Amino acid sequence: MAAPKKGRGSSGGQGRPGRALALILIAMVALTGGMFLSGHTTPRLGIDLAGGTSITLKAKSQPGKPDAINPTNMDTAVSIIERRVNGLGVSEAEVQTQGRDNIIVNIPKGTNSKQAREQVGTTAQLYFRPVLTVTAGQATPTDTASPSASGSVKPSASPSDKETASGSKATPSTSATTQGRAVTGALTKDTSPSPTASASGSPKASASPSASVDPATAALQKRFAALDCSTKAGRAKAGANAKPTDTTIACSSEGDAKYVLGPAEVSGTDVDSAKATIDQQRGMWIVQMDFTDKGSKKFQQITSKLSQQQSPMNQFAIALDGEVVSAPQVNETLSGSAEISGSFTQQSAQDLANVLSYGALPLSFDEDTVTTVTAALGGEQLQAGLIAGAIGLALVVIYLVAYYRGLAFIALLSLLVSGILTYTLMSLLGPAIGFALNLPAVCGAIVAIGITADSFIVYFERIRDEIREGRTLRPAVERAWPRARRTILVSDFVSFLAAAVLFIVTVGKVQGFAFTLGLTTLLDVVVVFLFTKPVMTLMARTKFFSGGHPWSGLDPKRLGAKPPLRRTRRVNAPTDPKEA
Repeated sequence: MAAPKKGRGSSGGQGRPGRALALILIAMVALTGGMFLSGHTTPRLGIDLAGGTSITLKAKSQPGKPDAINPTNMDTAVSIIERRVNGLGVSEAEVQTQGRDNIIVNIPKGTNSKQAREQVGTTAQLYFRPVLTVTAGQATPTDTASPSASGSVKPSASPSDKETASGSKATPSTSATTQGRAVTGALTKDTSPSPTASASGSPKASASPSASVDPATAALQKRFAALDCSTKAGRAKAGANAKPTDTTIACSSEGDAKYVLGPAEVSGTDVDSAKATIDQQRGMWIVQMDFTDKGSKKFQQITSKLSQQQSPMNQFAIALDGEVVSAPQVNETLSGSAEISGSFTQQSAQDLANVLSYGALPLSFDEDTVTTVTAALGGEQLQAGLIAGAIGLALVVIYLVAYYRGLAFIALLSLLVSGILTYTLMSLLGPAIGFALNLPAVCGAIVAIGITADSFIVYFERIRDEIREGRTLRPAVERAWPRARRTILVSDFVSFLAAAVLFIVTVGKVQGFAFTLGLTTLLDVVVVFLFTKPVMTLMARTKFFSGGHPWSGLDPKRLGAKPPLRRTRRVNAPTDPKEA
């Protein structure tokens, strides 16, 4: 009973190759359609092919902080560096972690590489500045912040601010924390805040209504009125080159508000720690921060002055690289610790806590490598890579045709399917995960040609071995598959494992080689199982292949099959009880 079941199973396998072919055809159509619908019809090229600058930053361990290099700090550093690079007006820049302690910054052609290196190589600056004026973020040439007779800047209706700072009072009479109200209105006092605030953060009141406007104040007022925070370019220029002691203008991170900020009173290095937590009593997310001894004194002085002001002059702006990430109001004098509360979500609270804790970058970095490639050189490298790939493919084709003859047709169809799948996936992975085809990745694709061809050769040789043993083609195709399949899977697993290890332990461009090698190895398994084997099953039913045509590559005489072996098997087929 076992033999008939085996025969039926084999026959059934031969009778259903259309299902596998339909499945891979659907996948090819879906991927190709998705590629054209997305508009990304070509793979995204890396810096070494398209031209540009690639900077590798390596994190340094900090004294007293053995666990500072961790995923959270690395992600925070990526966010800060990305903000700085985008501030240059760079489009399609890439900032990403690679490995445990490396950050790769890829900046495309057309960017000042020297300026880019200065931006990513220096530490981001975090400052607490008093708010002098806040208005909506759009440019307003006829803004109410125009120079008045007194030379001050009058705030227009301020956007609603979502955060409020509270904490321990400096006075010994109480240690309670209070919840302040959100800023919703404009300043209504007669005395307007002047942009020439004193170093202590207390805005200067004009001495008399007839006081003249000094040139620096007039220039600041003009810049403030013309500032448009709704655009990326406007936000990048807002706080550019501002010194801590300067009165400056800035945009909110969302671009919906613009500020006139006084000189910095507290810096990011004065913050000892900050964390996001949920207040169980109020059922809301808050950010708690602690200051160093030196920072605590500074923060106490500024909050003492701000708490006596009216909105918006009782706010302090948390400015990261000249961009206001939060501007809570102060309702009381705060000392060594404080909390910021408002309409936070868990993510926004954690983001603000990260900025407060690591605003000056959570880690120190060294420039490991800097590679600058011109567009012309990149084009030459791409052309050389394509030529090398074409030569490699041509040699494989020549070998297949010369040695396997008709079987080469099946191998070439399989290589074509593999090429289509590889190309469409690379085109789609660019916008999806930021995959960029660099020169090592092209090398990986070239190596993959040999790996894919090797799988065909393993299967074809198994079939030819079966024919040498005297079997006809259709049984030979099915009997050869289980043994060939095992060999192919083991070989591809070793290649994929090597690619995975290489991807994990390396950084930079070598990862492009590993990623492409791993991707094409997986596609090799898909193509062999869903295309090569079903097509071989169908071809075995044709007269050209099953009849052993001399150009089929399966000619029994050419392969050295011995007919007596077949006759011997036919004679011994009946079972003799005596012989048993």
